[in-house]
Amino acid sequence: MFLESAELAALERRYRAALVNGITGYKPANLIGTVDRDGQSNLAIMSSLVHLGSNPPLLALVMRPDSVPRHTLDNILATGHYTVNHVAGAFVERAHQTAARYPREVSEFAAVGLVEHWQEGFPAPFVAAASVRLGMALRDHQPLAINGTHLVIGEVLCLEVPDACVQEDGSVDLAVADTVALAGLDRYYRPRDPKRMAYAKPDQPPRVVDAAIGD
Repeated sequence: MFLESAELAALERRYRAALVNGITGYKPANLIGTVDRDGQSNLAIMSSLVHLGSNPPLLALVMRPDSVPRHTLDNILATGHYTVNHVAGAFVERAHQTAARYPREVSEFAAVGLVEHWQEGFPAPFVAAASVRLGMALRDHQPLAINGTHLVIGEVLCLEVPDACVQEDGSVDLAVADTVALAGLDRYYRPRDPKRMAYAKPDQPPRVVDAAIGD
């Protein structure tokens, strides 16, 4: 298949959305936990999380246009806090179901059968079943004029990662946590045969550090 811009634009809307979402490759699968000012919790699956920097630790989310109600975005802007929870193979089906358009008064936690976990002192709900969890504070919000999406930048205030996932140098082996990847809108993958490479240097050839991390 080879398509130019005019041919892409002429594709059927849902076909084009599936195609363009898929060609970006593997993406993180995360559940974003929020709560509104009245205490109503919300949970939504998203795959747009991007690392912006480590000092301070900043992560960005791209959220869809608010031409229809966006409960997650509304809650983040109202409270300034949210959580990022890795989706694991054990609860892919329930995580995916949070993409359904439930009414604002319905908590996706209850609707899909996931349990809220509240960390003392943190004002947004985590997913109890997730083994990798991040507590975030809103640091910037940029509506993007190019297509109406929203760039939400948050700082990591707290994180929880299983000890077995964290290597001596601080790197994280997500295969141990059973973290899954998402491709397109609905294809979930478990990592297989992971390979870790040494720091690249111009005077040295590529070197494999560990070809079977977590084995």
